[in-house]
Amino acid sequence: MTIRLLPPNLVNQIAAGEVVERPASALKELVENSIDAGASRVDIVLNDGGRSLIVVTDNGCGMTPQELIVAVDRHATSKLPSDDLLDINYLGFRGEALPAIGSVARLTVTSRTAGTDSGWYVVVAGGRKDGPVPAPHPRGTRVEVRDIFYATPARLKFLKASSTELSYAVDAIERLAMANPEVAFTLTADGKQRLNLPAGHLQGDLFDLHLERIAAVLGKEFGANAVPVAAEREGIKLYGYIGVPTFNRGNALAQYLFVNGRPVRDRLLTGAVRGAYQDFLASNRHPYVVLFLELPQRDVDVNVHPAKAEVRFRDAGLVRGMMVGALKHALAEAGHKASTTVAGAALGAFRPGDGRAFAGRPHMTHSAGNFAYAMQAPYPSEDSSGLAESEPPSLFALSPSAPDATPIQIVEADYQSHPLGVARAQVHETYIVAQTADGIVIVDQHAAHERLVYERMKSALASGGITRQMLLIPEVVELDETGATRISARAAELAELGLVVEAFGAGAIVVREVPSLLGETDVQSLIRDLADDLASVDEALTLKDKLGDVCGTLACHSAIRAGRRLNGTEMNALLRQMEITPHAGQCNHGRPTYVELKLKDIERLFGRR
Repeated sequence: MTIRLLPPNLVNQIAAGEVVERPASALKELVENSIDAGASRVDIVLNDGGRSLIVVTDNGCGMTPQELIVAVDRHATSKLPSDDLLDINYLGFRGEALPAIGSVARLTVTSRTAGTDSGWYVVVAGGRKDGPVPAPHPRGTRVEVRDIFYATPARLKFLKASSTELSYAVDAIERLAMANPEVAFTLTADGKQRLNLPAGHLQGDLFDLHLERIAAVLGKEFGANAVPVAAEREGIKLYGYIGVPTFNRGNALAQYLFVNGRPVRDRLLTGAVRGAYQDFLASNRHPYVVLFLELPQRDVDVNVHPAKAEVRFRDAGLVRGMMVGALKHALAEAGHKASTTVAGAALGAFRPGDGRAFAGRPHMTHSAGNFAYAMQAPYPSEDSSGLAESEPPSLFALSPSAPDATPIQIVEADYQSHPLGVARAQVHETYIVAQTADGIVIVDQHAAHERLVYERMKSALASGGITRQMLLIPEVVELDETGATRISARAAELAELGLVVEAFGAGAIVVREVPSLLGETDVQSLIRDLADDLASVDEALTLKDKLGDVCGTLACHSAIRAGRRLNGTEMNALLRQMEITPHAGQCNHGRPTYVELKLKDIERLFGRR
């Protein structure tokens, strides 16, 4: 067996396997070249999801005939003037895209520089190069890719449907457009325009320019449910927008992350996002984020993979710590804000089966079954002094399993001074209905109280420890031997969280003290749930590392249960505590704790608007 050099065309096809995974990746490389060329406008045309045709036209600096010939050769680039891979100031730098595309498709590159009489074009088909040939063309470059993978037909079998490939292409352009708001983008697919993003004009700071483009790509819904992020530490700058926890989705496709203007899909960064939201979202839900990270070029390595979608940081811990801290601070600043889409979904549920609001005011007959809501309504008295200035009753002292509270007349505060209004009724002993200045708020009492207890437990732990309540009679919990071993092995750490346990023979745990915040709770269910939670915790991690899971379980068991009747004072105490508690708009699993309906929306349901 003789060692030999591979033919250049085969080398390019091997490289194409990494650089040109699908039409969208070829499109990304071409558009990055346009941006690097200083283009202020990029026009894209696709047919059949990019399989049969990709055309990228820009008004950048263009190329001379001599540069055209070299540009389609492997490892030819103008973007490394100092030959220093730690000083990369362009999106592209490897010089692989054009030759890789030309080795598997029919490639035509037409370009013209400023001040020349005509343009020139070169053709590369299956690795064979022809040209350059004179051609009329305005200043800039036009790259045409036809019949991608015709030279490697086996690759075609791995492509998905045209609509799916088109969605990948649109996503790639949207990410580049977010990072480059000063560049105009259009994308036309099969004769229909899919994107039309005009260039933004910098009138304030770059933050505002990015916001304008983000709103154009993601729509008004994101703008209404996003909070700004801005942080800087040791030469690293982070800015952008993140969605409130209740504005989430089932996959991570709405997470747009950029490092020095380069769209990336990096595990460190996505892990930091997940860490920042771990207190607010279930593991199968993902937030919306658009974040821009800027740091010195020498502190980040983008030469990890030919696709340039992964990066490595010199100080990964610093980057992750800053991101988690900045995102948590932004979420805390949002207070009890919940997603506006929650109200939209609620309004949709009120509408008739055809999904449309009532067009008029039809005559209605009221039977006994029409209004089957069991309402306990503590209507306020005329005296409106008291709650607004006084300290609200201690809601945390309520026991989730205490007897039903006796309905009483409540003292009404001015609901215009409270974002969540004043309680008017309790529906099905589960939901609190409150009146605000311009609508109503419906609160899930269990979810809301769960968040309040959880935040209070975290605060107590951070300030020196959670106070404990000794059980008059220690409770023995029977478990399987594995579960009991997990609990007893973490006894010291659980004690820091206010839960004092110890082994009680094989397969049993005795509970002697519980966090005082829990009040009267089902100790048996609590210990069994904790044993299940600990089964998924890495033994190398401390419970403080998994504080969200453990405290979340404790809080869930201590929260006011659905079906517990509250009096007016208790309901208003819950509302006032929500207003001053961070993240009170969602429970520990990312579900909303309240829905706000504006009066105009309610009037529209009844045909008044």
